[in-house]
Amino acid sequence: MDSKKPLLSIQNLSIPLPAGGDRPYAVENVSYEIFPGEILCIVGESGSGKSMSANAIMGLLPDYLKPTGGRILFKGTDLLTQPESRLQAMRGQEIGMIFQEPLSALNPLMTVGKQIGEVMQVHDKYPGEQRKKRVLDLLNFVGLPDPETLYGVYPFRLSGGQRQRVMIAMALALEPDLLIADEPTTALDMTTQAQILALIARIQKEKGMGVMFITHDFGVVAEIAHRVAVMEKGILVEQGTAEQVLNRPAHPYTKRLISSVPHRRMDESAQAEKPAPVLEVRNLRKTYVTGGGMLGKKRVVNAVDDVSFTVGHGETLGIVGESGSGKSTIGKCLLKLIGLDGGQMLFQGKDIAPLSEGEFRPMRNNIQMIFQDPFASLNPRHTIGKILTDGPVANGKPRAQAEARARELLNLVGMDASAYHRYPNEFSGGQRQRIGIARALALDPKLLVADESVSALDVSVQAQVLELLRTLQQKLQIAMIFITHDLRVAAQVCNAVVVMHRGKIVEYGRPSQIFDAPQNPYTQQLIAAVPGKHWDPTQAETA
Repeated sequence: MDSKKPLLSIQNLSIPLPAGGDRPYAVENVSYEIFPGEILCIVGESGSGKSMSANAIMGLLPDYLKPTGGRILFKGTDLLTQPESRLQAMRGQEIGMIFQEPLSALNPLMTVGKQIGEVMQVHDKYPGEQRKKRVLDLLNFVGLPDPETLYGVYPFRLSGGQRQRVMIAMALALEPDLLIADEPTTALDMTTQAQILALIARIQKEKGMGVMFITHDFGVVAEIAHRVAVMEKGILVEQGTAEQVLNRPAHPYTKRLISSVPHRRMDESAQAEKPAPVLEVRNLRKTYVTGGGMLGKKRVVNAVDDVSFTVGHGETLGIVGESGSGKSTIGKCLLKLIGLDGGQMLFQGKDIAPLSEGEFRPMRNNIQMIFQDPFASLNPRHTIGKILTDGPVANGKPRAQAEARARELLNLVGMDASAYHRYPNEFSGGQRQRIGIARALALDPKLLVADESVSALDVSVQAQVLELLRTLQQKLQIAMIFITHDLRVAAQVCNAVVVMHRGKIVEYGRPSQIFDAPQNPYTQQLIAAVPGKHWDPTQAETA
């Protein structure tokens, strides 16, 4: 196809929302183009409409969200006027799509090989033995090990990164002209994300495809985009070359998103004196044993292997690592949600490791957790007021005092007073996380454990929550353990950073030491995988 003509041209696309929504249109008068051989990144927060236009291209919108205006021209043909049979013939063959969550997008009852082969079967391509050969070639092309073995494996046996590679193989099976990638790296570890981004960029270059890459992460944009379109509440507010949008943003919304990208801000000059320790962890061990007996060979996993660290009053210790590194297991150990296999946990000088549940319960109000998913951790049947007061009342605080403290905390975390009588489902993700923080503070803890507490949030909401945590910590002088897989976030909020790999600490020091002069090869690998590491968002902020 002529590279000077757009492969895809969206012209004044409007998709109305049902009556009673927070705005009349999910997407309103949106126009942009994608040319062969280029990557267009669509950027915006949750609810901006970026995924809605992608689903409109694929013809996957439900009937109540059908476009009422505009055109979607693919190779000159308006997709909005085509019958379902024509759209079905195009899906997979001319337009491929990689979904955000591969585990829910893959059929759990079909092997990897069968699922990739099914795309070819539907379109009557690669008959007989050619089909299996094509599947094996694709598995090899997307960098999966031992394609012959993986061919007969079910999706649940694969890691998140491997499942995403399978999704990419399915999308590429018939070599489409346009590839739509909807947040394909959001839930992945940094190194896996870097591999997937490099893979998509390589495929795009080798195959000359047009790629529509949907993301909320400007680091990803800096890594792979040729051009960028920025969406806010259904409206396209800015578009241009990646260099232009990243370094010379014109719209206030784009500037606000870029200013929210985590980057080095922690001032280490004020850390001359080491605060008194709140928690000292010494030689902590936790081992998981699976299998054995009739089920097969026993497998021993050293989830936490001889780990030691200290965190003091008003100090944040970051625990960084990929999935399976043992960082979340440490968090569970600290709250005694699981048993230990060795070591000491000295909380204000007292070893809490050997305490029974009954002995530890009176101390539990001193150590509180902020969970990763605030919606799952908040009881949907209880009002916010009840959620915030139940703990203190159960610990002996008079109800009137607990209610007054709950209202005070809502104000402290930036929530309106009316939130007290409302339910969790009435709030956004960022607001629910603020409520989760208020609940953790309701018992006046000395130590907060934040387990991936901002990983599910949009970048601007993430920045607000991180700033809130930092302000509260300075005001209340709480010690905090901040567990994350995002090194950019750790650099921004932590006084010291522990890097975990396969249950062990491989590096421990101040952020400047860890990020500017990493000693361990694994730490170096993690830092090299940070998306957009060569782009400095502060340059855009001052432009």
